Amino acid sequence: MQVLALIGSGHAVSHFYLLALPPLFPLLRNELDLSYAALGLLVTLFNLATGFTQVPAGFLVDRFGARRLLLLGLVLMGIGMTSLGFAPSYALMLVLMAVAGVGNSVFHPADYAILSASVDRSWLGRAFAIHTFTGNIGFMAAPGGMIALAVLLGWRGALVVAGLLSFAVLAAMLAFGNVLRDETKSAEAAPRRAAAGSARSYLLTAPILLLFGFYVLNAMFTSGMQSFSVTALNGLHGIDLGFANLILTAFLIAGSAGVLLGGLVADQTDRYVLITVAAFAVMAGLMIAVAVLPLPAAIMLGVFALVGLIQGSVRTSRDMLVRKVTPAGATGRVFAFVMTGINVGGAITPVLFGLLLDHGAPQLVFLLMAAFALAVTVIVVLVQWAITAQAARERERQVPAE
Repeated sequence: MQVLALIGSGHAVSHFYLLALPPLFPLLRNELDLSYAALGLLVTLFNLATGFTQVPAGFLVDRFGARRLLLLGLVLMGIGMTSLGFAPSYALMLVLMAVAGVGNSVFHPADYAILSASVDRSWLGRAFAIHTFTGNIGFMAAPGGMIALAVLLGWRGALVVAGLLSFAVLAAMLAFGNVLRDETKSAEAAPRRAAAGSARSYLLTAPILLLFGFYVLNAMFTSGMQSFSVTALNGLHGIDLGFANLILTAFLIAGSAGVLLGGLVADQTDRYVLITVAAFAVMAGLMIAVAVLPLPAAIMLGVFALVGLIQGSVRTSRDMLVRKVTPAGATGRVFAFVMTGINVGGAITPVLFGLLLDHGAPQLVFLLMAAFALAVTVIVVLVQWAITAQAARERERQVPAE
């Protein structure tokens, strides 16, 4: 439990920082005389810095150890966020957000590498689920937490206190970090590490490239639901914006509950492909129903809650599938690579769905999300075929020539 508490705390702070600045935008706009576009660039730069450095961070995790990189990431995030509270200029704020974004890049590769090496296999699904859930806690705590801090301390004081959270987690990891095992030092890693081949060539194998596509499409589905479902429901079915936001809230809450449920399921079976295909097929069907059927608003709420529950519950199976195809000693780089697909998907979706709504086609928003879900089912089946083919080739190489 110490491992989960330490890793989960860092992950929660990482996600807290992703949403720490937007609640303060009105205050920053008035005091610094900045446009909302300029303020939005601060958040964009944080995400870009994370996206561009996440894969290199994965290589560094596998080379120098996840725990070291995790500590460095906490230091960089803490320096970046705390210093924002003292920044005298917008230009310096841009630099500091980039520094914090680089620090944020280490968490996914380092966390998954540590969990894989530190947690017993029978508990690993639940560990991955708790890790994901703690990230959701960070998201949920940020808006209200930052507003409360700003009321008490002003926006600068709020950012300083937020930055100190990173140093608090750093102190806990320095004090109790001996429980965090490092995959690079794991005795079990050595026999399989050579099988990974060169780092670049392994990332370009069929299973990993397909799983990257999986993460892209999954992010596009999730981003569409979070950012555009309210507007699309209002435009397509005439649902009041207030109730449409309640429907989205049901999706988000059910998704968090689904993450914990998915962890329990993932520890009871290794049939991750079957679970994932079934889940996304059901989600596709439900999205088609939303697009073409005149469902009452109350029924729509139940449909979105069900989609959230399913979508959340399949995330652990998704991560376990990635681990299944990852050689020991390559966890950092593989998870960093495939999870960059989340950044790619999140970057594509706003423009694509925005164009559909601009052209008065809210129905296509839900049909396109159904198409994304169906495409995921195809990709996961292809992943299974690729894994089977790789295993067959490996067996052939091991058969001595006659």
